[in-house]
Amino acid sequence: MVPINFAVVKFSLITAAGIVAAYLFPSSFLFLKILPFCLVLLLLIKWWEGRKLQLGVFFGIATYITFFITGYSCYQIGLPEFQKDHYFHFTNKRNSELIQIKVIEVLKQDRYNHKYIAETLQLNEKHTRGKLLINYAKDSIAPRLQVDQLLLLSSEILEIPPPPNPHQFNYKKYLQHLGVYHQLRISNENVLHSSSGKSSLRGISEKIRSEFIHKLTLTPLEPNQRAILQALVLGKRTVISPELRGDYAAAGVLHILAVSGLHVGILFLLLSQLLRPLDMMRFGKPFKSVVIISCLWAFAFFTGLSPSVVRAVTMFSCFAFANALNRPTNGFNTLFLSFFLLILIKPSWLFQVGFQLSYLAVFAILWIQPTLYKLYRPRHRLDKLFWGIITVTTAAQLGVAPLSIFYFHQFPGLFFLSNLVVLPFLSILLISGILVVILAAFNILPNWLAELYNWLLLQLNNFISWIASHHNFVLEEISLSLWKMLGIYLLLAVIIKWLFAKGDRKPMHVLGSIVVLVCIYIWEDKITTTNQLVVFHKTRSTLIGLQKESSLELYHSDSLNPANTYPLAGYKIGENIKQCSSHSIPKVFRYRDKIVLVIDSLGSYPADSFDVVILSYSSKLHLERLIDSTHPKIIVADGSNYRSYVERWKRTSEKRSITFYSTYEKGAYIIR
Repeated sequence: MVPINFAVVKFSLITAAGIVAAYLFPSSFLFLKILPFCLVLLLLIKWWEGRKLQLGVFFGIATYITFFITGYSCYQIGLPEFQKDHYFHFTNKRNSELIQIKVIEVLKQDRYNHKYIAETLQLNEKHTRGKLLINYAKDSIAPRLQVDQLLLLSSEILEIPPPPNPHQFNYKKYLQHLGVYHQLRISNENVLHSSSGKSSLRGISEKIRSEFIHKLTLTPLEPNQRAILQALVLGKRTVISPELRGDYAAAGVLHILAVSGLHVGILFLLLSQLLRPLDMMRFGKPFKSVVIISCLWAFAFFTGLSPSVVRAVTMFSCFAFANALNRPTNGFNTLFLSFFLLILIKPSWLFQVGFQLSYLAVFAILWIQPTLYKLYRPRHRLDKLFWGIITVTTAAQLGVAPLSIFYFHQFPGLFFLSNLVVLPFLSILLISGILVVILAAFNILPNWLAELYNWLLLQLNNFISWIASHHNFVLEEISLSLWKMLGIYLLLAVIIKWLFAKGDRKPMHVLGSIVVLVCIYIWEDKITTTNQLVVFHKTRSTLIGLQKESSLELYHSDSLNPANTYPLAGYKIGENIKQCSSHSIPKVFRYRDKIVLVIDSLGSYPADSFDVVILSYSSKLHLERLIDSTHPKIIVADGSNYRSYVERWKRTSEKRSITFYSTYEKGAYIIR
């Protein structure tokens, strides 16, 4: 086996560290100015030490610093403040502006809006760039926008709000990793002109994919099965029903509905096996690699060129290219080389969950699977197939399980069974699905083939639903912090190395990693013990939480217990709440040194002094009279109030020099 080129690994990780540093500690153009000097210094040191037989330590230090600053600089130049022509520098942010945009991606719609990502072309007659989130209000005459469509708008550029409650999914941060920092909220009235723009590669891809989807609607495929086919082969997941999506998530196989590394990997392996005879021909290996790379990029094109597919195809193209060189190589070298190239081109991908999961899964397969496979010697072809699937699945799950729990807070206990059945089945479905789509596109799909494929997908859906029905095997609401996750990875790595060590085993390493993990748990339990009062933001409802370390007292007026609903589900996981009780909302209560008054829709209150006044359910009251009677230090209006009432109360409070807090604007109100 070819040894690992640790230089590639080190340079990749140092560059990634620079990107993380730029994300956590953004700076001025300082690092961009330092980079050329570092490169010159590196060349000088190499020239000076090159006269010796071996390069010295100064060259190594200079090299690491250069790669670190390269990663830092690559991330910084992608930020709006470092792009002179970004709309960020020209927007007023308070008045309507004349904006020309080009739609570059269609997102999943919500209840009230069609959603898109668009590139700005002009802002108030200035040529600009930068991405915007477009929220186009649904209307009976509202058109569905297409990729490459041009719009001239009169609208106000708005901030994307952070999550209103603690431990809620941060959509703002998610969009920032996509390069989107602001949004537009528009309707038909804001659109001054619409036209078709110059076709882009992604626009052509979307048109072809839309035509494929239209042709599939003319086949005998049933809606649920057609939705799964569109997700597997064309990367279109928006038509999958919430119930079916929930079943796939509970069974631990939701990843097969997102075209990514798994699908590209299956296609890569199948193409490698089908084209294996070319290896025996002269120049066969380079030709084989060209065919594989071409097929992979064609697959990416027909699935819409989504970032996850582009990343996966780039990764496996590196593997195919390495094979074309006809030189011995190591899978780790190729993996880290593709990782290095991708984070240089798109540094923000490093913070995307799909990117992290893909590379961890492939790394775990390369590291763990070969040794697992040697534990049993299968004799028959079918035996080898199933043993290979078992070892690959086990290795991949060991690699991604801690990270998956960290992000999604659940673990499907029957993942092993579901993946054991689904993965070999997926290979058949993917290849036959590509054939079905191609035949349907040319209107030559036989009904018997469509019905057979429909039956196969129906069996898959029925199996997934059966797995998902065993709710007791799905572990949910798992609280796992970043440090605990890193501690688990350390323990996992040490145990695997210890189990598979050929020479002298060192149990002290395992014991040491266990001690580190235990210390992390003890340390976090001590420093994260929280006592706080939270007035949550929840539309049309008042919800107050009193947290005492790992217990939570809920005060609400709903007939149903909101403990497992929004926004409490995420809060309980984030704060590691173990006990939760429910109570009716008191009129007056004390928290620490503050006396809190809660006023409901009736608007009645005692004539006394209060530190905090919470207004709920659009209270019918005269606010100035309330201020004169209760002398509050702060007035809080939660999400149960009409916005018009909140705006009126805000103006009155500002007039009387009273601090006013609206959960609509600032999110949950917290007293620690």
